[in-house]
Amino acid sequence: MRKSKMKLRRCGRALSIVLLLIFLTSQVSGEPLTEPPPISTDGGTRLYSDLELDALIEDLTEAAHEAIEQAAAEAARAAALAALDREAAALREASLRFAEAQQWRMKAETAKKEKVTTAVIAGVVCLLSGFTVGMVIHK
Repeated sequence: MRKSKMKLRRCGRALSIVLLLIFLTSQVSGEPLTEPPPISTDGGTRLYSDLELDALIEDLTEAAHEAIEQAAAEAARAAALAALDREAAALREASLRFAEAQQWRMKAETAKKEKVTTAVIAGVVCLLSGFTVGMVIHK
């Protein structure tokens, strides 16, 4: 869970940097102006018309929506990967427990067989010793 949060944070940081770079390097294309724009003011900055500002706002809005969709897709992908990691860990744990249960079952079956074998041997020894003692006493 912690790894996926760290991945999401890094993804968000990278996404914000990419968005800033896109906004800074993208050229603004607008409709032709109805009146010629002033080249510069006293401070040397360019004044934009309302049409240019509207086009810029539309472009930025579209780029923001695309970035949001990409970020949501990345977040969903990261969440799915985290869920798969948890599922894989649970499956590994279950397989380990199953293997351990199989091992204990085999040991129990082996012990049961040894117990029966030991009982049979003890019975045969007792029978033979009884015959031997009986023959010795009877003579």
